[in-house]
Amino acid sequence: MVKRNLLKAIGPGLLWAGAAIGVSHIVQSTRAGASFGFELIWVIIIANLLKYPFFEFAPRYAASTGESLIDGYRRLGKRAVWLYAVITILTMFFLMSAVTLVTAGIFANVSQSGLPLNYQAIIILLVLAVIVFVGKYTVIDKFVKFIIVLLAISSIIAVISAFSTGYHPNPEHTRKFNWITDIGFLLALAGWMPTAIDVSVWHSVWTITKKKETGYAPELRESLLDFKIGYFGTAILSLFFLSLGALIMYGSGETFSANGVEFAGQLINLFTKSIGPWAYYIIAAAALATMVSTTVTCLDAYPRVLEPVAKIIVPKLNKEKNTKKIQTIALLIVTAGTIIIFLFFLGNMKQMVDIATITAFLTAPVLGWLNLKVIKLNNVPEEAKPGKFLIILSYLGLLFLTVFGVYFLYVRFFM
Repeated sequence: MVKRNLLKAIGPGLLWAGAAIGVSHIVQSTRAGASFGFELIWVIIIANLLKYPFFEFAPRYAASTGESLIDGYRRLGKRAVWLYAVITILTMFFLMSAVTLVTAGIFANVSQSGLPLNYQAIIILLVLAVIVFVGKYTVIDKFVKFIIVLLAISSIIAVISAFSTGYHPNPEHTRKFNWITDIGFLLALAGWMPTAIDVSVWHSVWTITKKKETGYAPELRESLLDFKIGYFGTAILSLFFLSLGALIMYGSGETFSANGVEFAGQLINLFTKSIGPWAYYIIAAAALATMVSTTVTCLDAYPRVLEPVAKIIVPKLNKEKNTKKIQTIALLIVTAGTIIIFLFFLGNMKQMVDIATITAFLTAPVLGWLNLKVIKLNNVPEEAKPGKFLIILSYLGLLFLTVFGVYFLYVRFFM
């Protein structure tokens, strides 16, 4: 019975992992290894450690109160909801553009389609938007579980194979991290490592949604276990991707292209160089499926979080009959806004990803602070509140995010 209940509880944490693994792991972690070897491994470890409380508070709050973090923000006051809404609206189009563009790059490389990348991205986005519109949480839930397992197995095999050949970068083609010229990449790496903090809100909403759709209310320990499986699993995978970039590309004289199609080819080649050419189609399918998973997960999340936000900001919308209508409008807005970026921003994948990830880093202290305030609310049972260690880690995380954000702004505008 216990095992059966745990299986019922698992889902939101893996959806969270599905949103996390995409760009931050496939693109940013691999770029970090390819550009600087193992030098930035500390960034990945520290980012995963110091952001942990802000993500953990989401399932903790949802499981112990039956509310999402958005309801928690409402308890802090309407200003908190407005703050979250503004941050979401300012970042969601860049996030969707980044994940869809990476997906399109991998698809274009595999299919060898001659269609311009931004048009392929638009087609993929529209197809996935239809899937989200007609689909249900449980379908996406099952799809993501399968994809994560496939990618994890492929990554483990590739890294073990790469380590067996040794680490031999050519000194003529290596470079050290520069705290002035490379600070933008550091923030881009940490911004979505393991993912943007606003995904914590999505996690809390998925937890409530799963309860409604399955009829099972997981206990706190079950929800936290589900979260930890996803969180620590993605943390390990990020180190795998960095290792692949470091072991195979660092010091080789080759650098990742800013072009999405070329980048996708280079990424797949990292695996085939390690495992063998026979694995090309397996790796290509896993990479494409992973990015499709990420894009679908993000498309599913935004309407789910914008719907309760709209009902709080505009009380007259707070009727059950408006739920589907608001979610549909939100899905249309997210899709249309992303298409506009594709049509007028062109298709520089590297620049798009960096904008999305840096923006996520700069807004992270605000969302982290809101999550910390929510978990301290009186409606959270005392036995469910985090211990001193997590609270201290939260403040250290806020300090880390704030200091590096201020340093980046100083370097960008005053040096």
